[in-house]
Amino acid sequence: MSPPFPCGDRGQTLPIYIWLTVILLFAALAFFVFAQAASARNGAQSAADAAALAAAQDSRDELVQGLTAAIGTDDDWLDWLDGEKFQGTGASAAADRLAAENDSTVQGGVQPTVVNGFPGYRVAIETLYTVGDSIIPGTENRHAQAHATAVIEPRCTFATDADPKKPVRLDCAGHSVDIDPEHFHSDDLPDASVLFSVHLAE
Repeated sequence: MSPPFPCGDRGQTLPIYIWLTVILLFAALAFFVFAQAASARNGAQSAADAAALAAAQDSRDELVQGLTAAIGTDDDWLDWLDGEKFQGTGASAAADRLAAENDSTVQGGVQPTVVNGFPGYRVAIETLYTVGDSIIPGTENRHAQAHATAVIEPRCTFATDADPKKPVRLDCAGHSVDIDPEHFHSDDLPDASVLFSVHLAE
């Protein structure tokens, strides 16, 4: 009795199975490479976001310190609420610190910028780690890069005819803050986040 399939057909299907196995294996390896690259990019972006936010938050703290010192001693203390009087002396160190905590380094320094009228910083980073070994040559030496921009947005408004020598009521995004320059204490100011918002620029 003859077999249901000629022996020659079996011999022909074996190379097809081998090729299918090789193709599936290559696809799996390629997917792994893309996953490695995506993970590195995500890590780089997280590091860039953290570094930019750290720079802006440091300058926000500087703004609050300057505002605190100016109230009651400087007739122009209300100008500090515009969010533009910081020097940014600690911004670079803050960005470097957060980048390092995320296994990355800041490239080219922290760059002051203005977005939609709000001051801030642009930070570019490069990861200390690489994408890793893969079937694609060179990935073992390739570092992920990313950049981010964070801005400082003032949240407080006050009457246009406010007298800086007299009590002033600030409206900080619905949060009322009363400041009496003649009887001011640092505890009269709310948290820095009430006075100034720090966020990533879109």
